[in-house]
Amino acid sequence: MKLLQLQASLALAVLPFVLTLPQNIDLPLPSSPPPGLPPLAEILAKARGAPGGACVRSMSGRLSRCAALSFVLGPKVGFPLSVNYIGTSASFWSQQEQTVTPNCVVQPLSTRDVSAAIYVLSVVNNLTSFCNECKFAIKGGGHTPQRGAANQPGGVTIDLGAFKQVKVSPDRKITSIGPGSRWGDIYPRLDAQNLAIPGGRVAPVGVGGLVTGGGVSFFSGRFGFVCDNVVNYELVLPYGKVINVNASTPDLFKALKGGSNNFGVVTRFDMKSFDSGKFWGGFVVYPLSTMPQHVSAFVGLAGAQPYDPFAALIHSYGYTAGSWSIANNYEYTKVPAQPYPPTFKPFTDIQPQFLNTMRVSNLTDFTVEIAATSPPGRRQLFITLTHGLSGPLITQIFKAADAALQPIKLALGLVYSLSYQPLPTEITTKASNTNSLGLDASDGNLVLTLLGAQWTLATDDAAITAAANKWLAAAKAAAAKAGLVNEFVYLNYAAPGQDPISGYGAANKANLRSVSQKYDPDQIFQKAVPGAFKL
Repeated sequence: MKLLQLQASLALAVLPFVLTLPQNIDLPLPSSPPPGLPPLAEILAKARGAPGGACVRSMSGRLSRCAALSFVLGPKVGFPLSVNYIGTSASFWSQQEQTVTPNCVVQPLSTRDVSAAIYVLSVVNNLTSFCNECKFAIKGGGHTPQRGAANQPGGVTIDLGAFKQVKVSPDRKITSIGPGSRWGDIYPRLDAQNLAIPGGRVAPVGVGGLVTGGGVSFFSGRFGFVCDNVVNYELVLPYGKVINVNASTPDLFKALKGGSNNFGVVTRFDMKSFDSGKFWGGFVVYPLSTMPQHVSAFVGLAGAQPYDPFAALIHSYGYTAGSWSIANNYEYTKVPAQPYPPTFKPFTDIQPQFLNTMRVSNLTDFTVEIAATSPPGRRQLFITLTHGLSGPLITQIFKAADAALQPIKLALGLVYSLSYQPLPTEITTKASNTNSLGLDASDGNLVLTLLGAQWTLATDDAAITAAANKWLAAAKAAAAKAGLVNEFVYLNYAAPGQDPISGYGAANKANLRSVSQKYDPDQIFQKAVPGAFKL
């Protein structure tokens, strides 16, 4: 590896504007090319033959590392203005991600294709000391809102959108799914078989990000976090090696359960599935004046001993068109369906109700309904905190959200929401020793709180981000004053600047770093994949 670094350094010293590949490609790389790839010499020759070498610092040779990928993967590499490239850009949920411009997009069709792409990108990044133009992003469903999370500006984006497999084992106990699927792709196929897996609650949310970030589902009261239900990962490591990760590799298995994109590219999740069917659920919308009743009902449900494992609740306050309202999403996953169960009676008895969609239906239908509240193509923001269960604190955090809203409430197209979700020990202790999230019984019953915003114009980004940060500071201060601070930051709701990995606790963070060094000693997925949250 010293030879690689020396050659790259000499190239930089001699050519200040263009980073050229060394002529000697007999290099001590960590592994041979994956099976089926051309010799490394040929790959690098193609990159060197393109303008600017493997990675460049001038505008004249921007596509060179993409040329190496194109040589290996052919039409699976898309360039600006191509149909593939445009299709990937349009498939992101947030406008921030849709407007990112990578130099090329890789659309692999198989694990072998992913292995080839990761090999080329690992080599190029190593040769060039991780130049900015050689960095890459990994896109699953593309639902993370912040710019650059899964789309690499000026670099390479690997779009796993073709990985939509759904395969049920003969005994129906394991369902294998692809990281490029959205939950709305998977659930119809399982509904048809009266099966379910713990997964996302919003149809367009992607599989890859949600599962590797932990994941909360309608079934979490029974089965814990979504990641707790993965029994095997097919994973592409740096330099393209493909392995299966399961209980036989406990260090990496645990790291992947909350470790996000820090260890490789998951190309298949094998998950526990279970018999299911239609259940009761839907939305009810109320006036803000009913807030005291809702807060009391929330505390009662979230703190119940025992917690009802079939109950799933998202308790939300939404501001749109100049006013606040309360919109609650209730799901009761017991089969056969049990409409209006006693667990939700303190909520469903509250009057008046502006809208009530409660019904018996399938999992697909409920996730499509929630998705209708947050359509694609708008500017989006998430920011979150976790805290102890307290009615007065819930009220204070809402007041902080309302105060932060005032300077931005005239922003064009603004939809602003605050959601509270129970995170009782019934959920957090299901597999606390085998995931990396750092929660256990000592945390007690918690509340997962999310502030979200949607708006139209990029010119409002700074003001809305400032308002969200103001809310977070006030909410943290209120939690601290009440003695109800919890350091856990749910990665799938975290904003840029938050640190969910540290929120797992010092021991878990140290373990994640140790596992990264073991399986990725060159730190490819730390230095060359800047999106999301690093270790």
